Amino acid sequence: MSSKRPKVKLVEPSPPPPKRTFFAVMLDFFRYLFAILWLVLTWLWRALRWLGIWLYRFLRWAVPPAARWTRSFVLWLLADRKRFAVALLFIAVAGMYVAYRAARFVQINSPINEHNDVFSQWFEGDPALAEKLMTIRNEPCPGAPFLLPANGFIGLYYADPRLPYSETHRHQGIDIFSPNDEPGKMPVVAAYDGYITRRTYWLSAMIERVPDDPLHPGRQIWLYYTHMAPADGSFSYIVDAFPLGSEEIFVKQGTLLGYTGNYAGAAGGISTHLHFSIVLDDGSGSYSNELYFENTVDSSRYLGMPVNYACAPNAAITCSPDPLCPEAILSAGGS
Repeated sequence: MSSKRPKVKLVEPSPPPPKRTFFAVMLDFFRYLFAILWLVLTWLWRALRWLGIWLYRFLRWAVPPAARWTRSFVLWLLADRKRFAVALLFIAVAGMYVAYRAARFVQINSPINEHNDVFSQWFEGDPALAEKLMTIRNEPCPGAPFLLPANGFIGLYYADPRLPYSETHRHQGIDIFSPNDEPGKMPVVAAYDGYITRRTYWLSAMIERVPDDPLHPGRQIWLYYTHMAPADGSFSYIVDAFPLGSEEIFVKQGTLLGYTGNYAGAAGGISTHLHFSIVLDDGSGSYSNELYFENTVDSSRYLGMPVNYACAPNAAITCSPDPLCPEAILSAGGS
């Protein structure tokens, strides 16, 4: 029996695929990109169309009853002269109030307000002019217990109603702006002896407990410092001695806490400054909500400077033996 080895047919290897040119790669990239954009726009159009349909249905359901009710109400007012007169009086009073609020808003936030003129001068970028507007203190004013926590231009005052604040929601502290709008350069120091706390979620802020208010013995107050981080929030300008989660770290007046920044959380970047405020105790040994004006205290007498909106001069803030004027706007916390 003979055994023959089967013949093996040799298969030639297939040639390697040709190298793709840069043009072909870019063509595919834009093809996929436009496909994704088309898909997104298609879904966006469908969503807007769906919202439009439901909005139209809602208006068809809501407008006729509202129109009938309005017509009935107007006829009811016209049926009695007294009711009609009261309605006209109400409309007139409401109109006058709206006009008054609008006029006040324009007066407060327009260039005719001298405080705004000083503010504009600071942001013109003239170094010589900016230097004249700066308040520089390396020690407390005579007779005042607190040290100004940062040198710079005190541009927003306590009880300030200018934007982004208003007469119904006034500024709760003071804003000290840094020269050249440079973050991370101007030191921030402790205004008074106290105990520093920094919550685990406070990137740019810290609060200092002062057990005994120097102007109101027996009252505990808190000093709030914030905006000590860059606009993108990538790190903090607060010094390493006060890491996130710090509690009750004792500091002496003048201790370096960090540097001014321009961080405002989700609101994005702001001008480089320190926001400093005095916050009332909540009665249980913790601090009150600093966002509410009535929970804060005017710092004029603590700093020995006229930093109340009604008392501040249209120039650099300097020490004053009597920093509060009769027109000073104060919260329930006083001064």
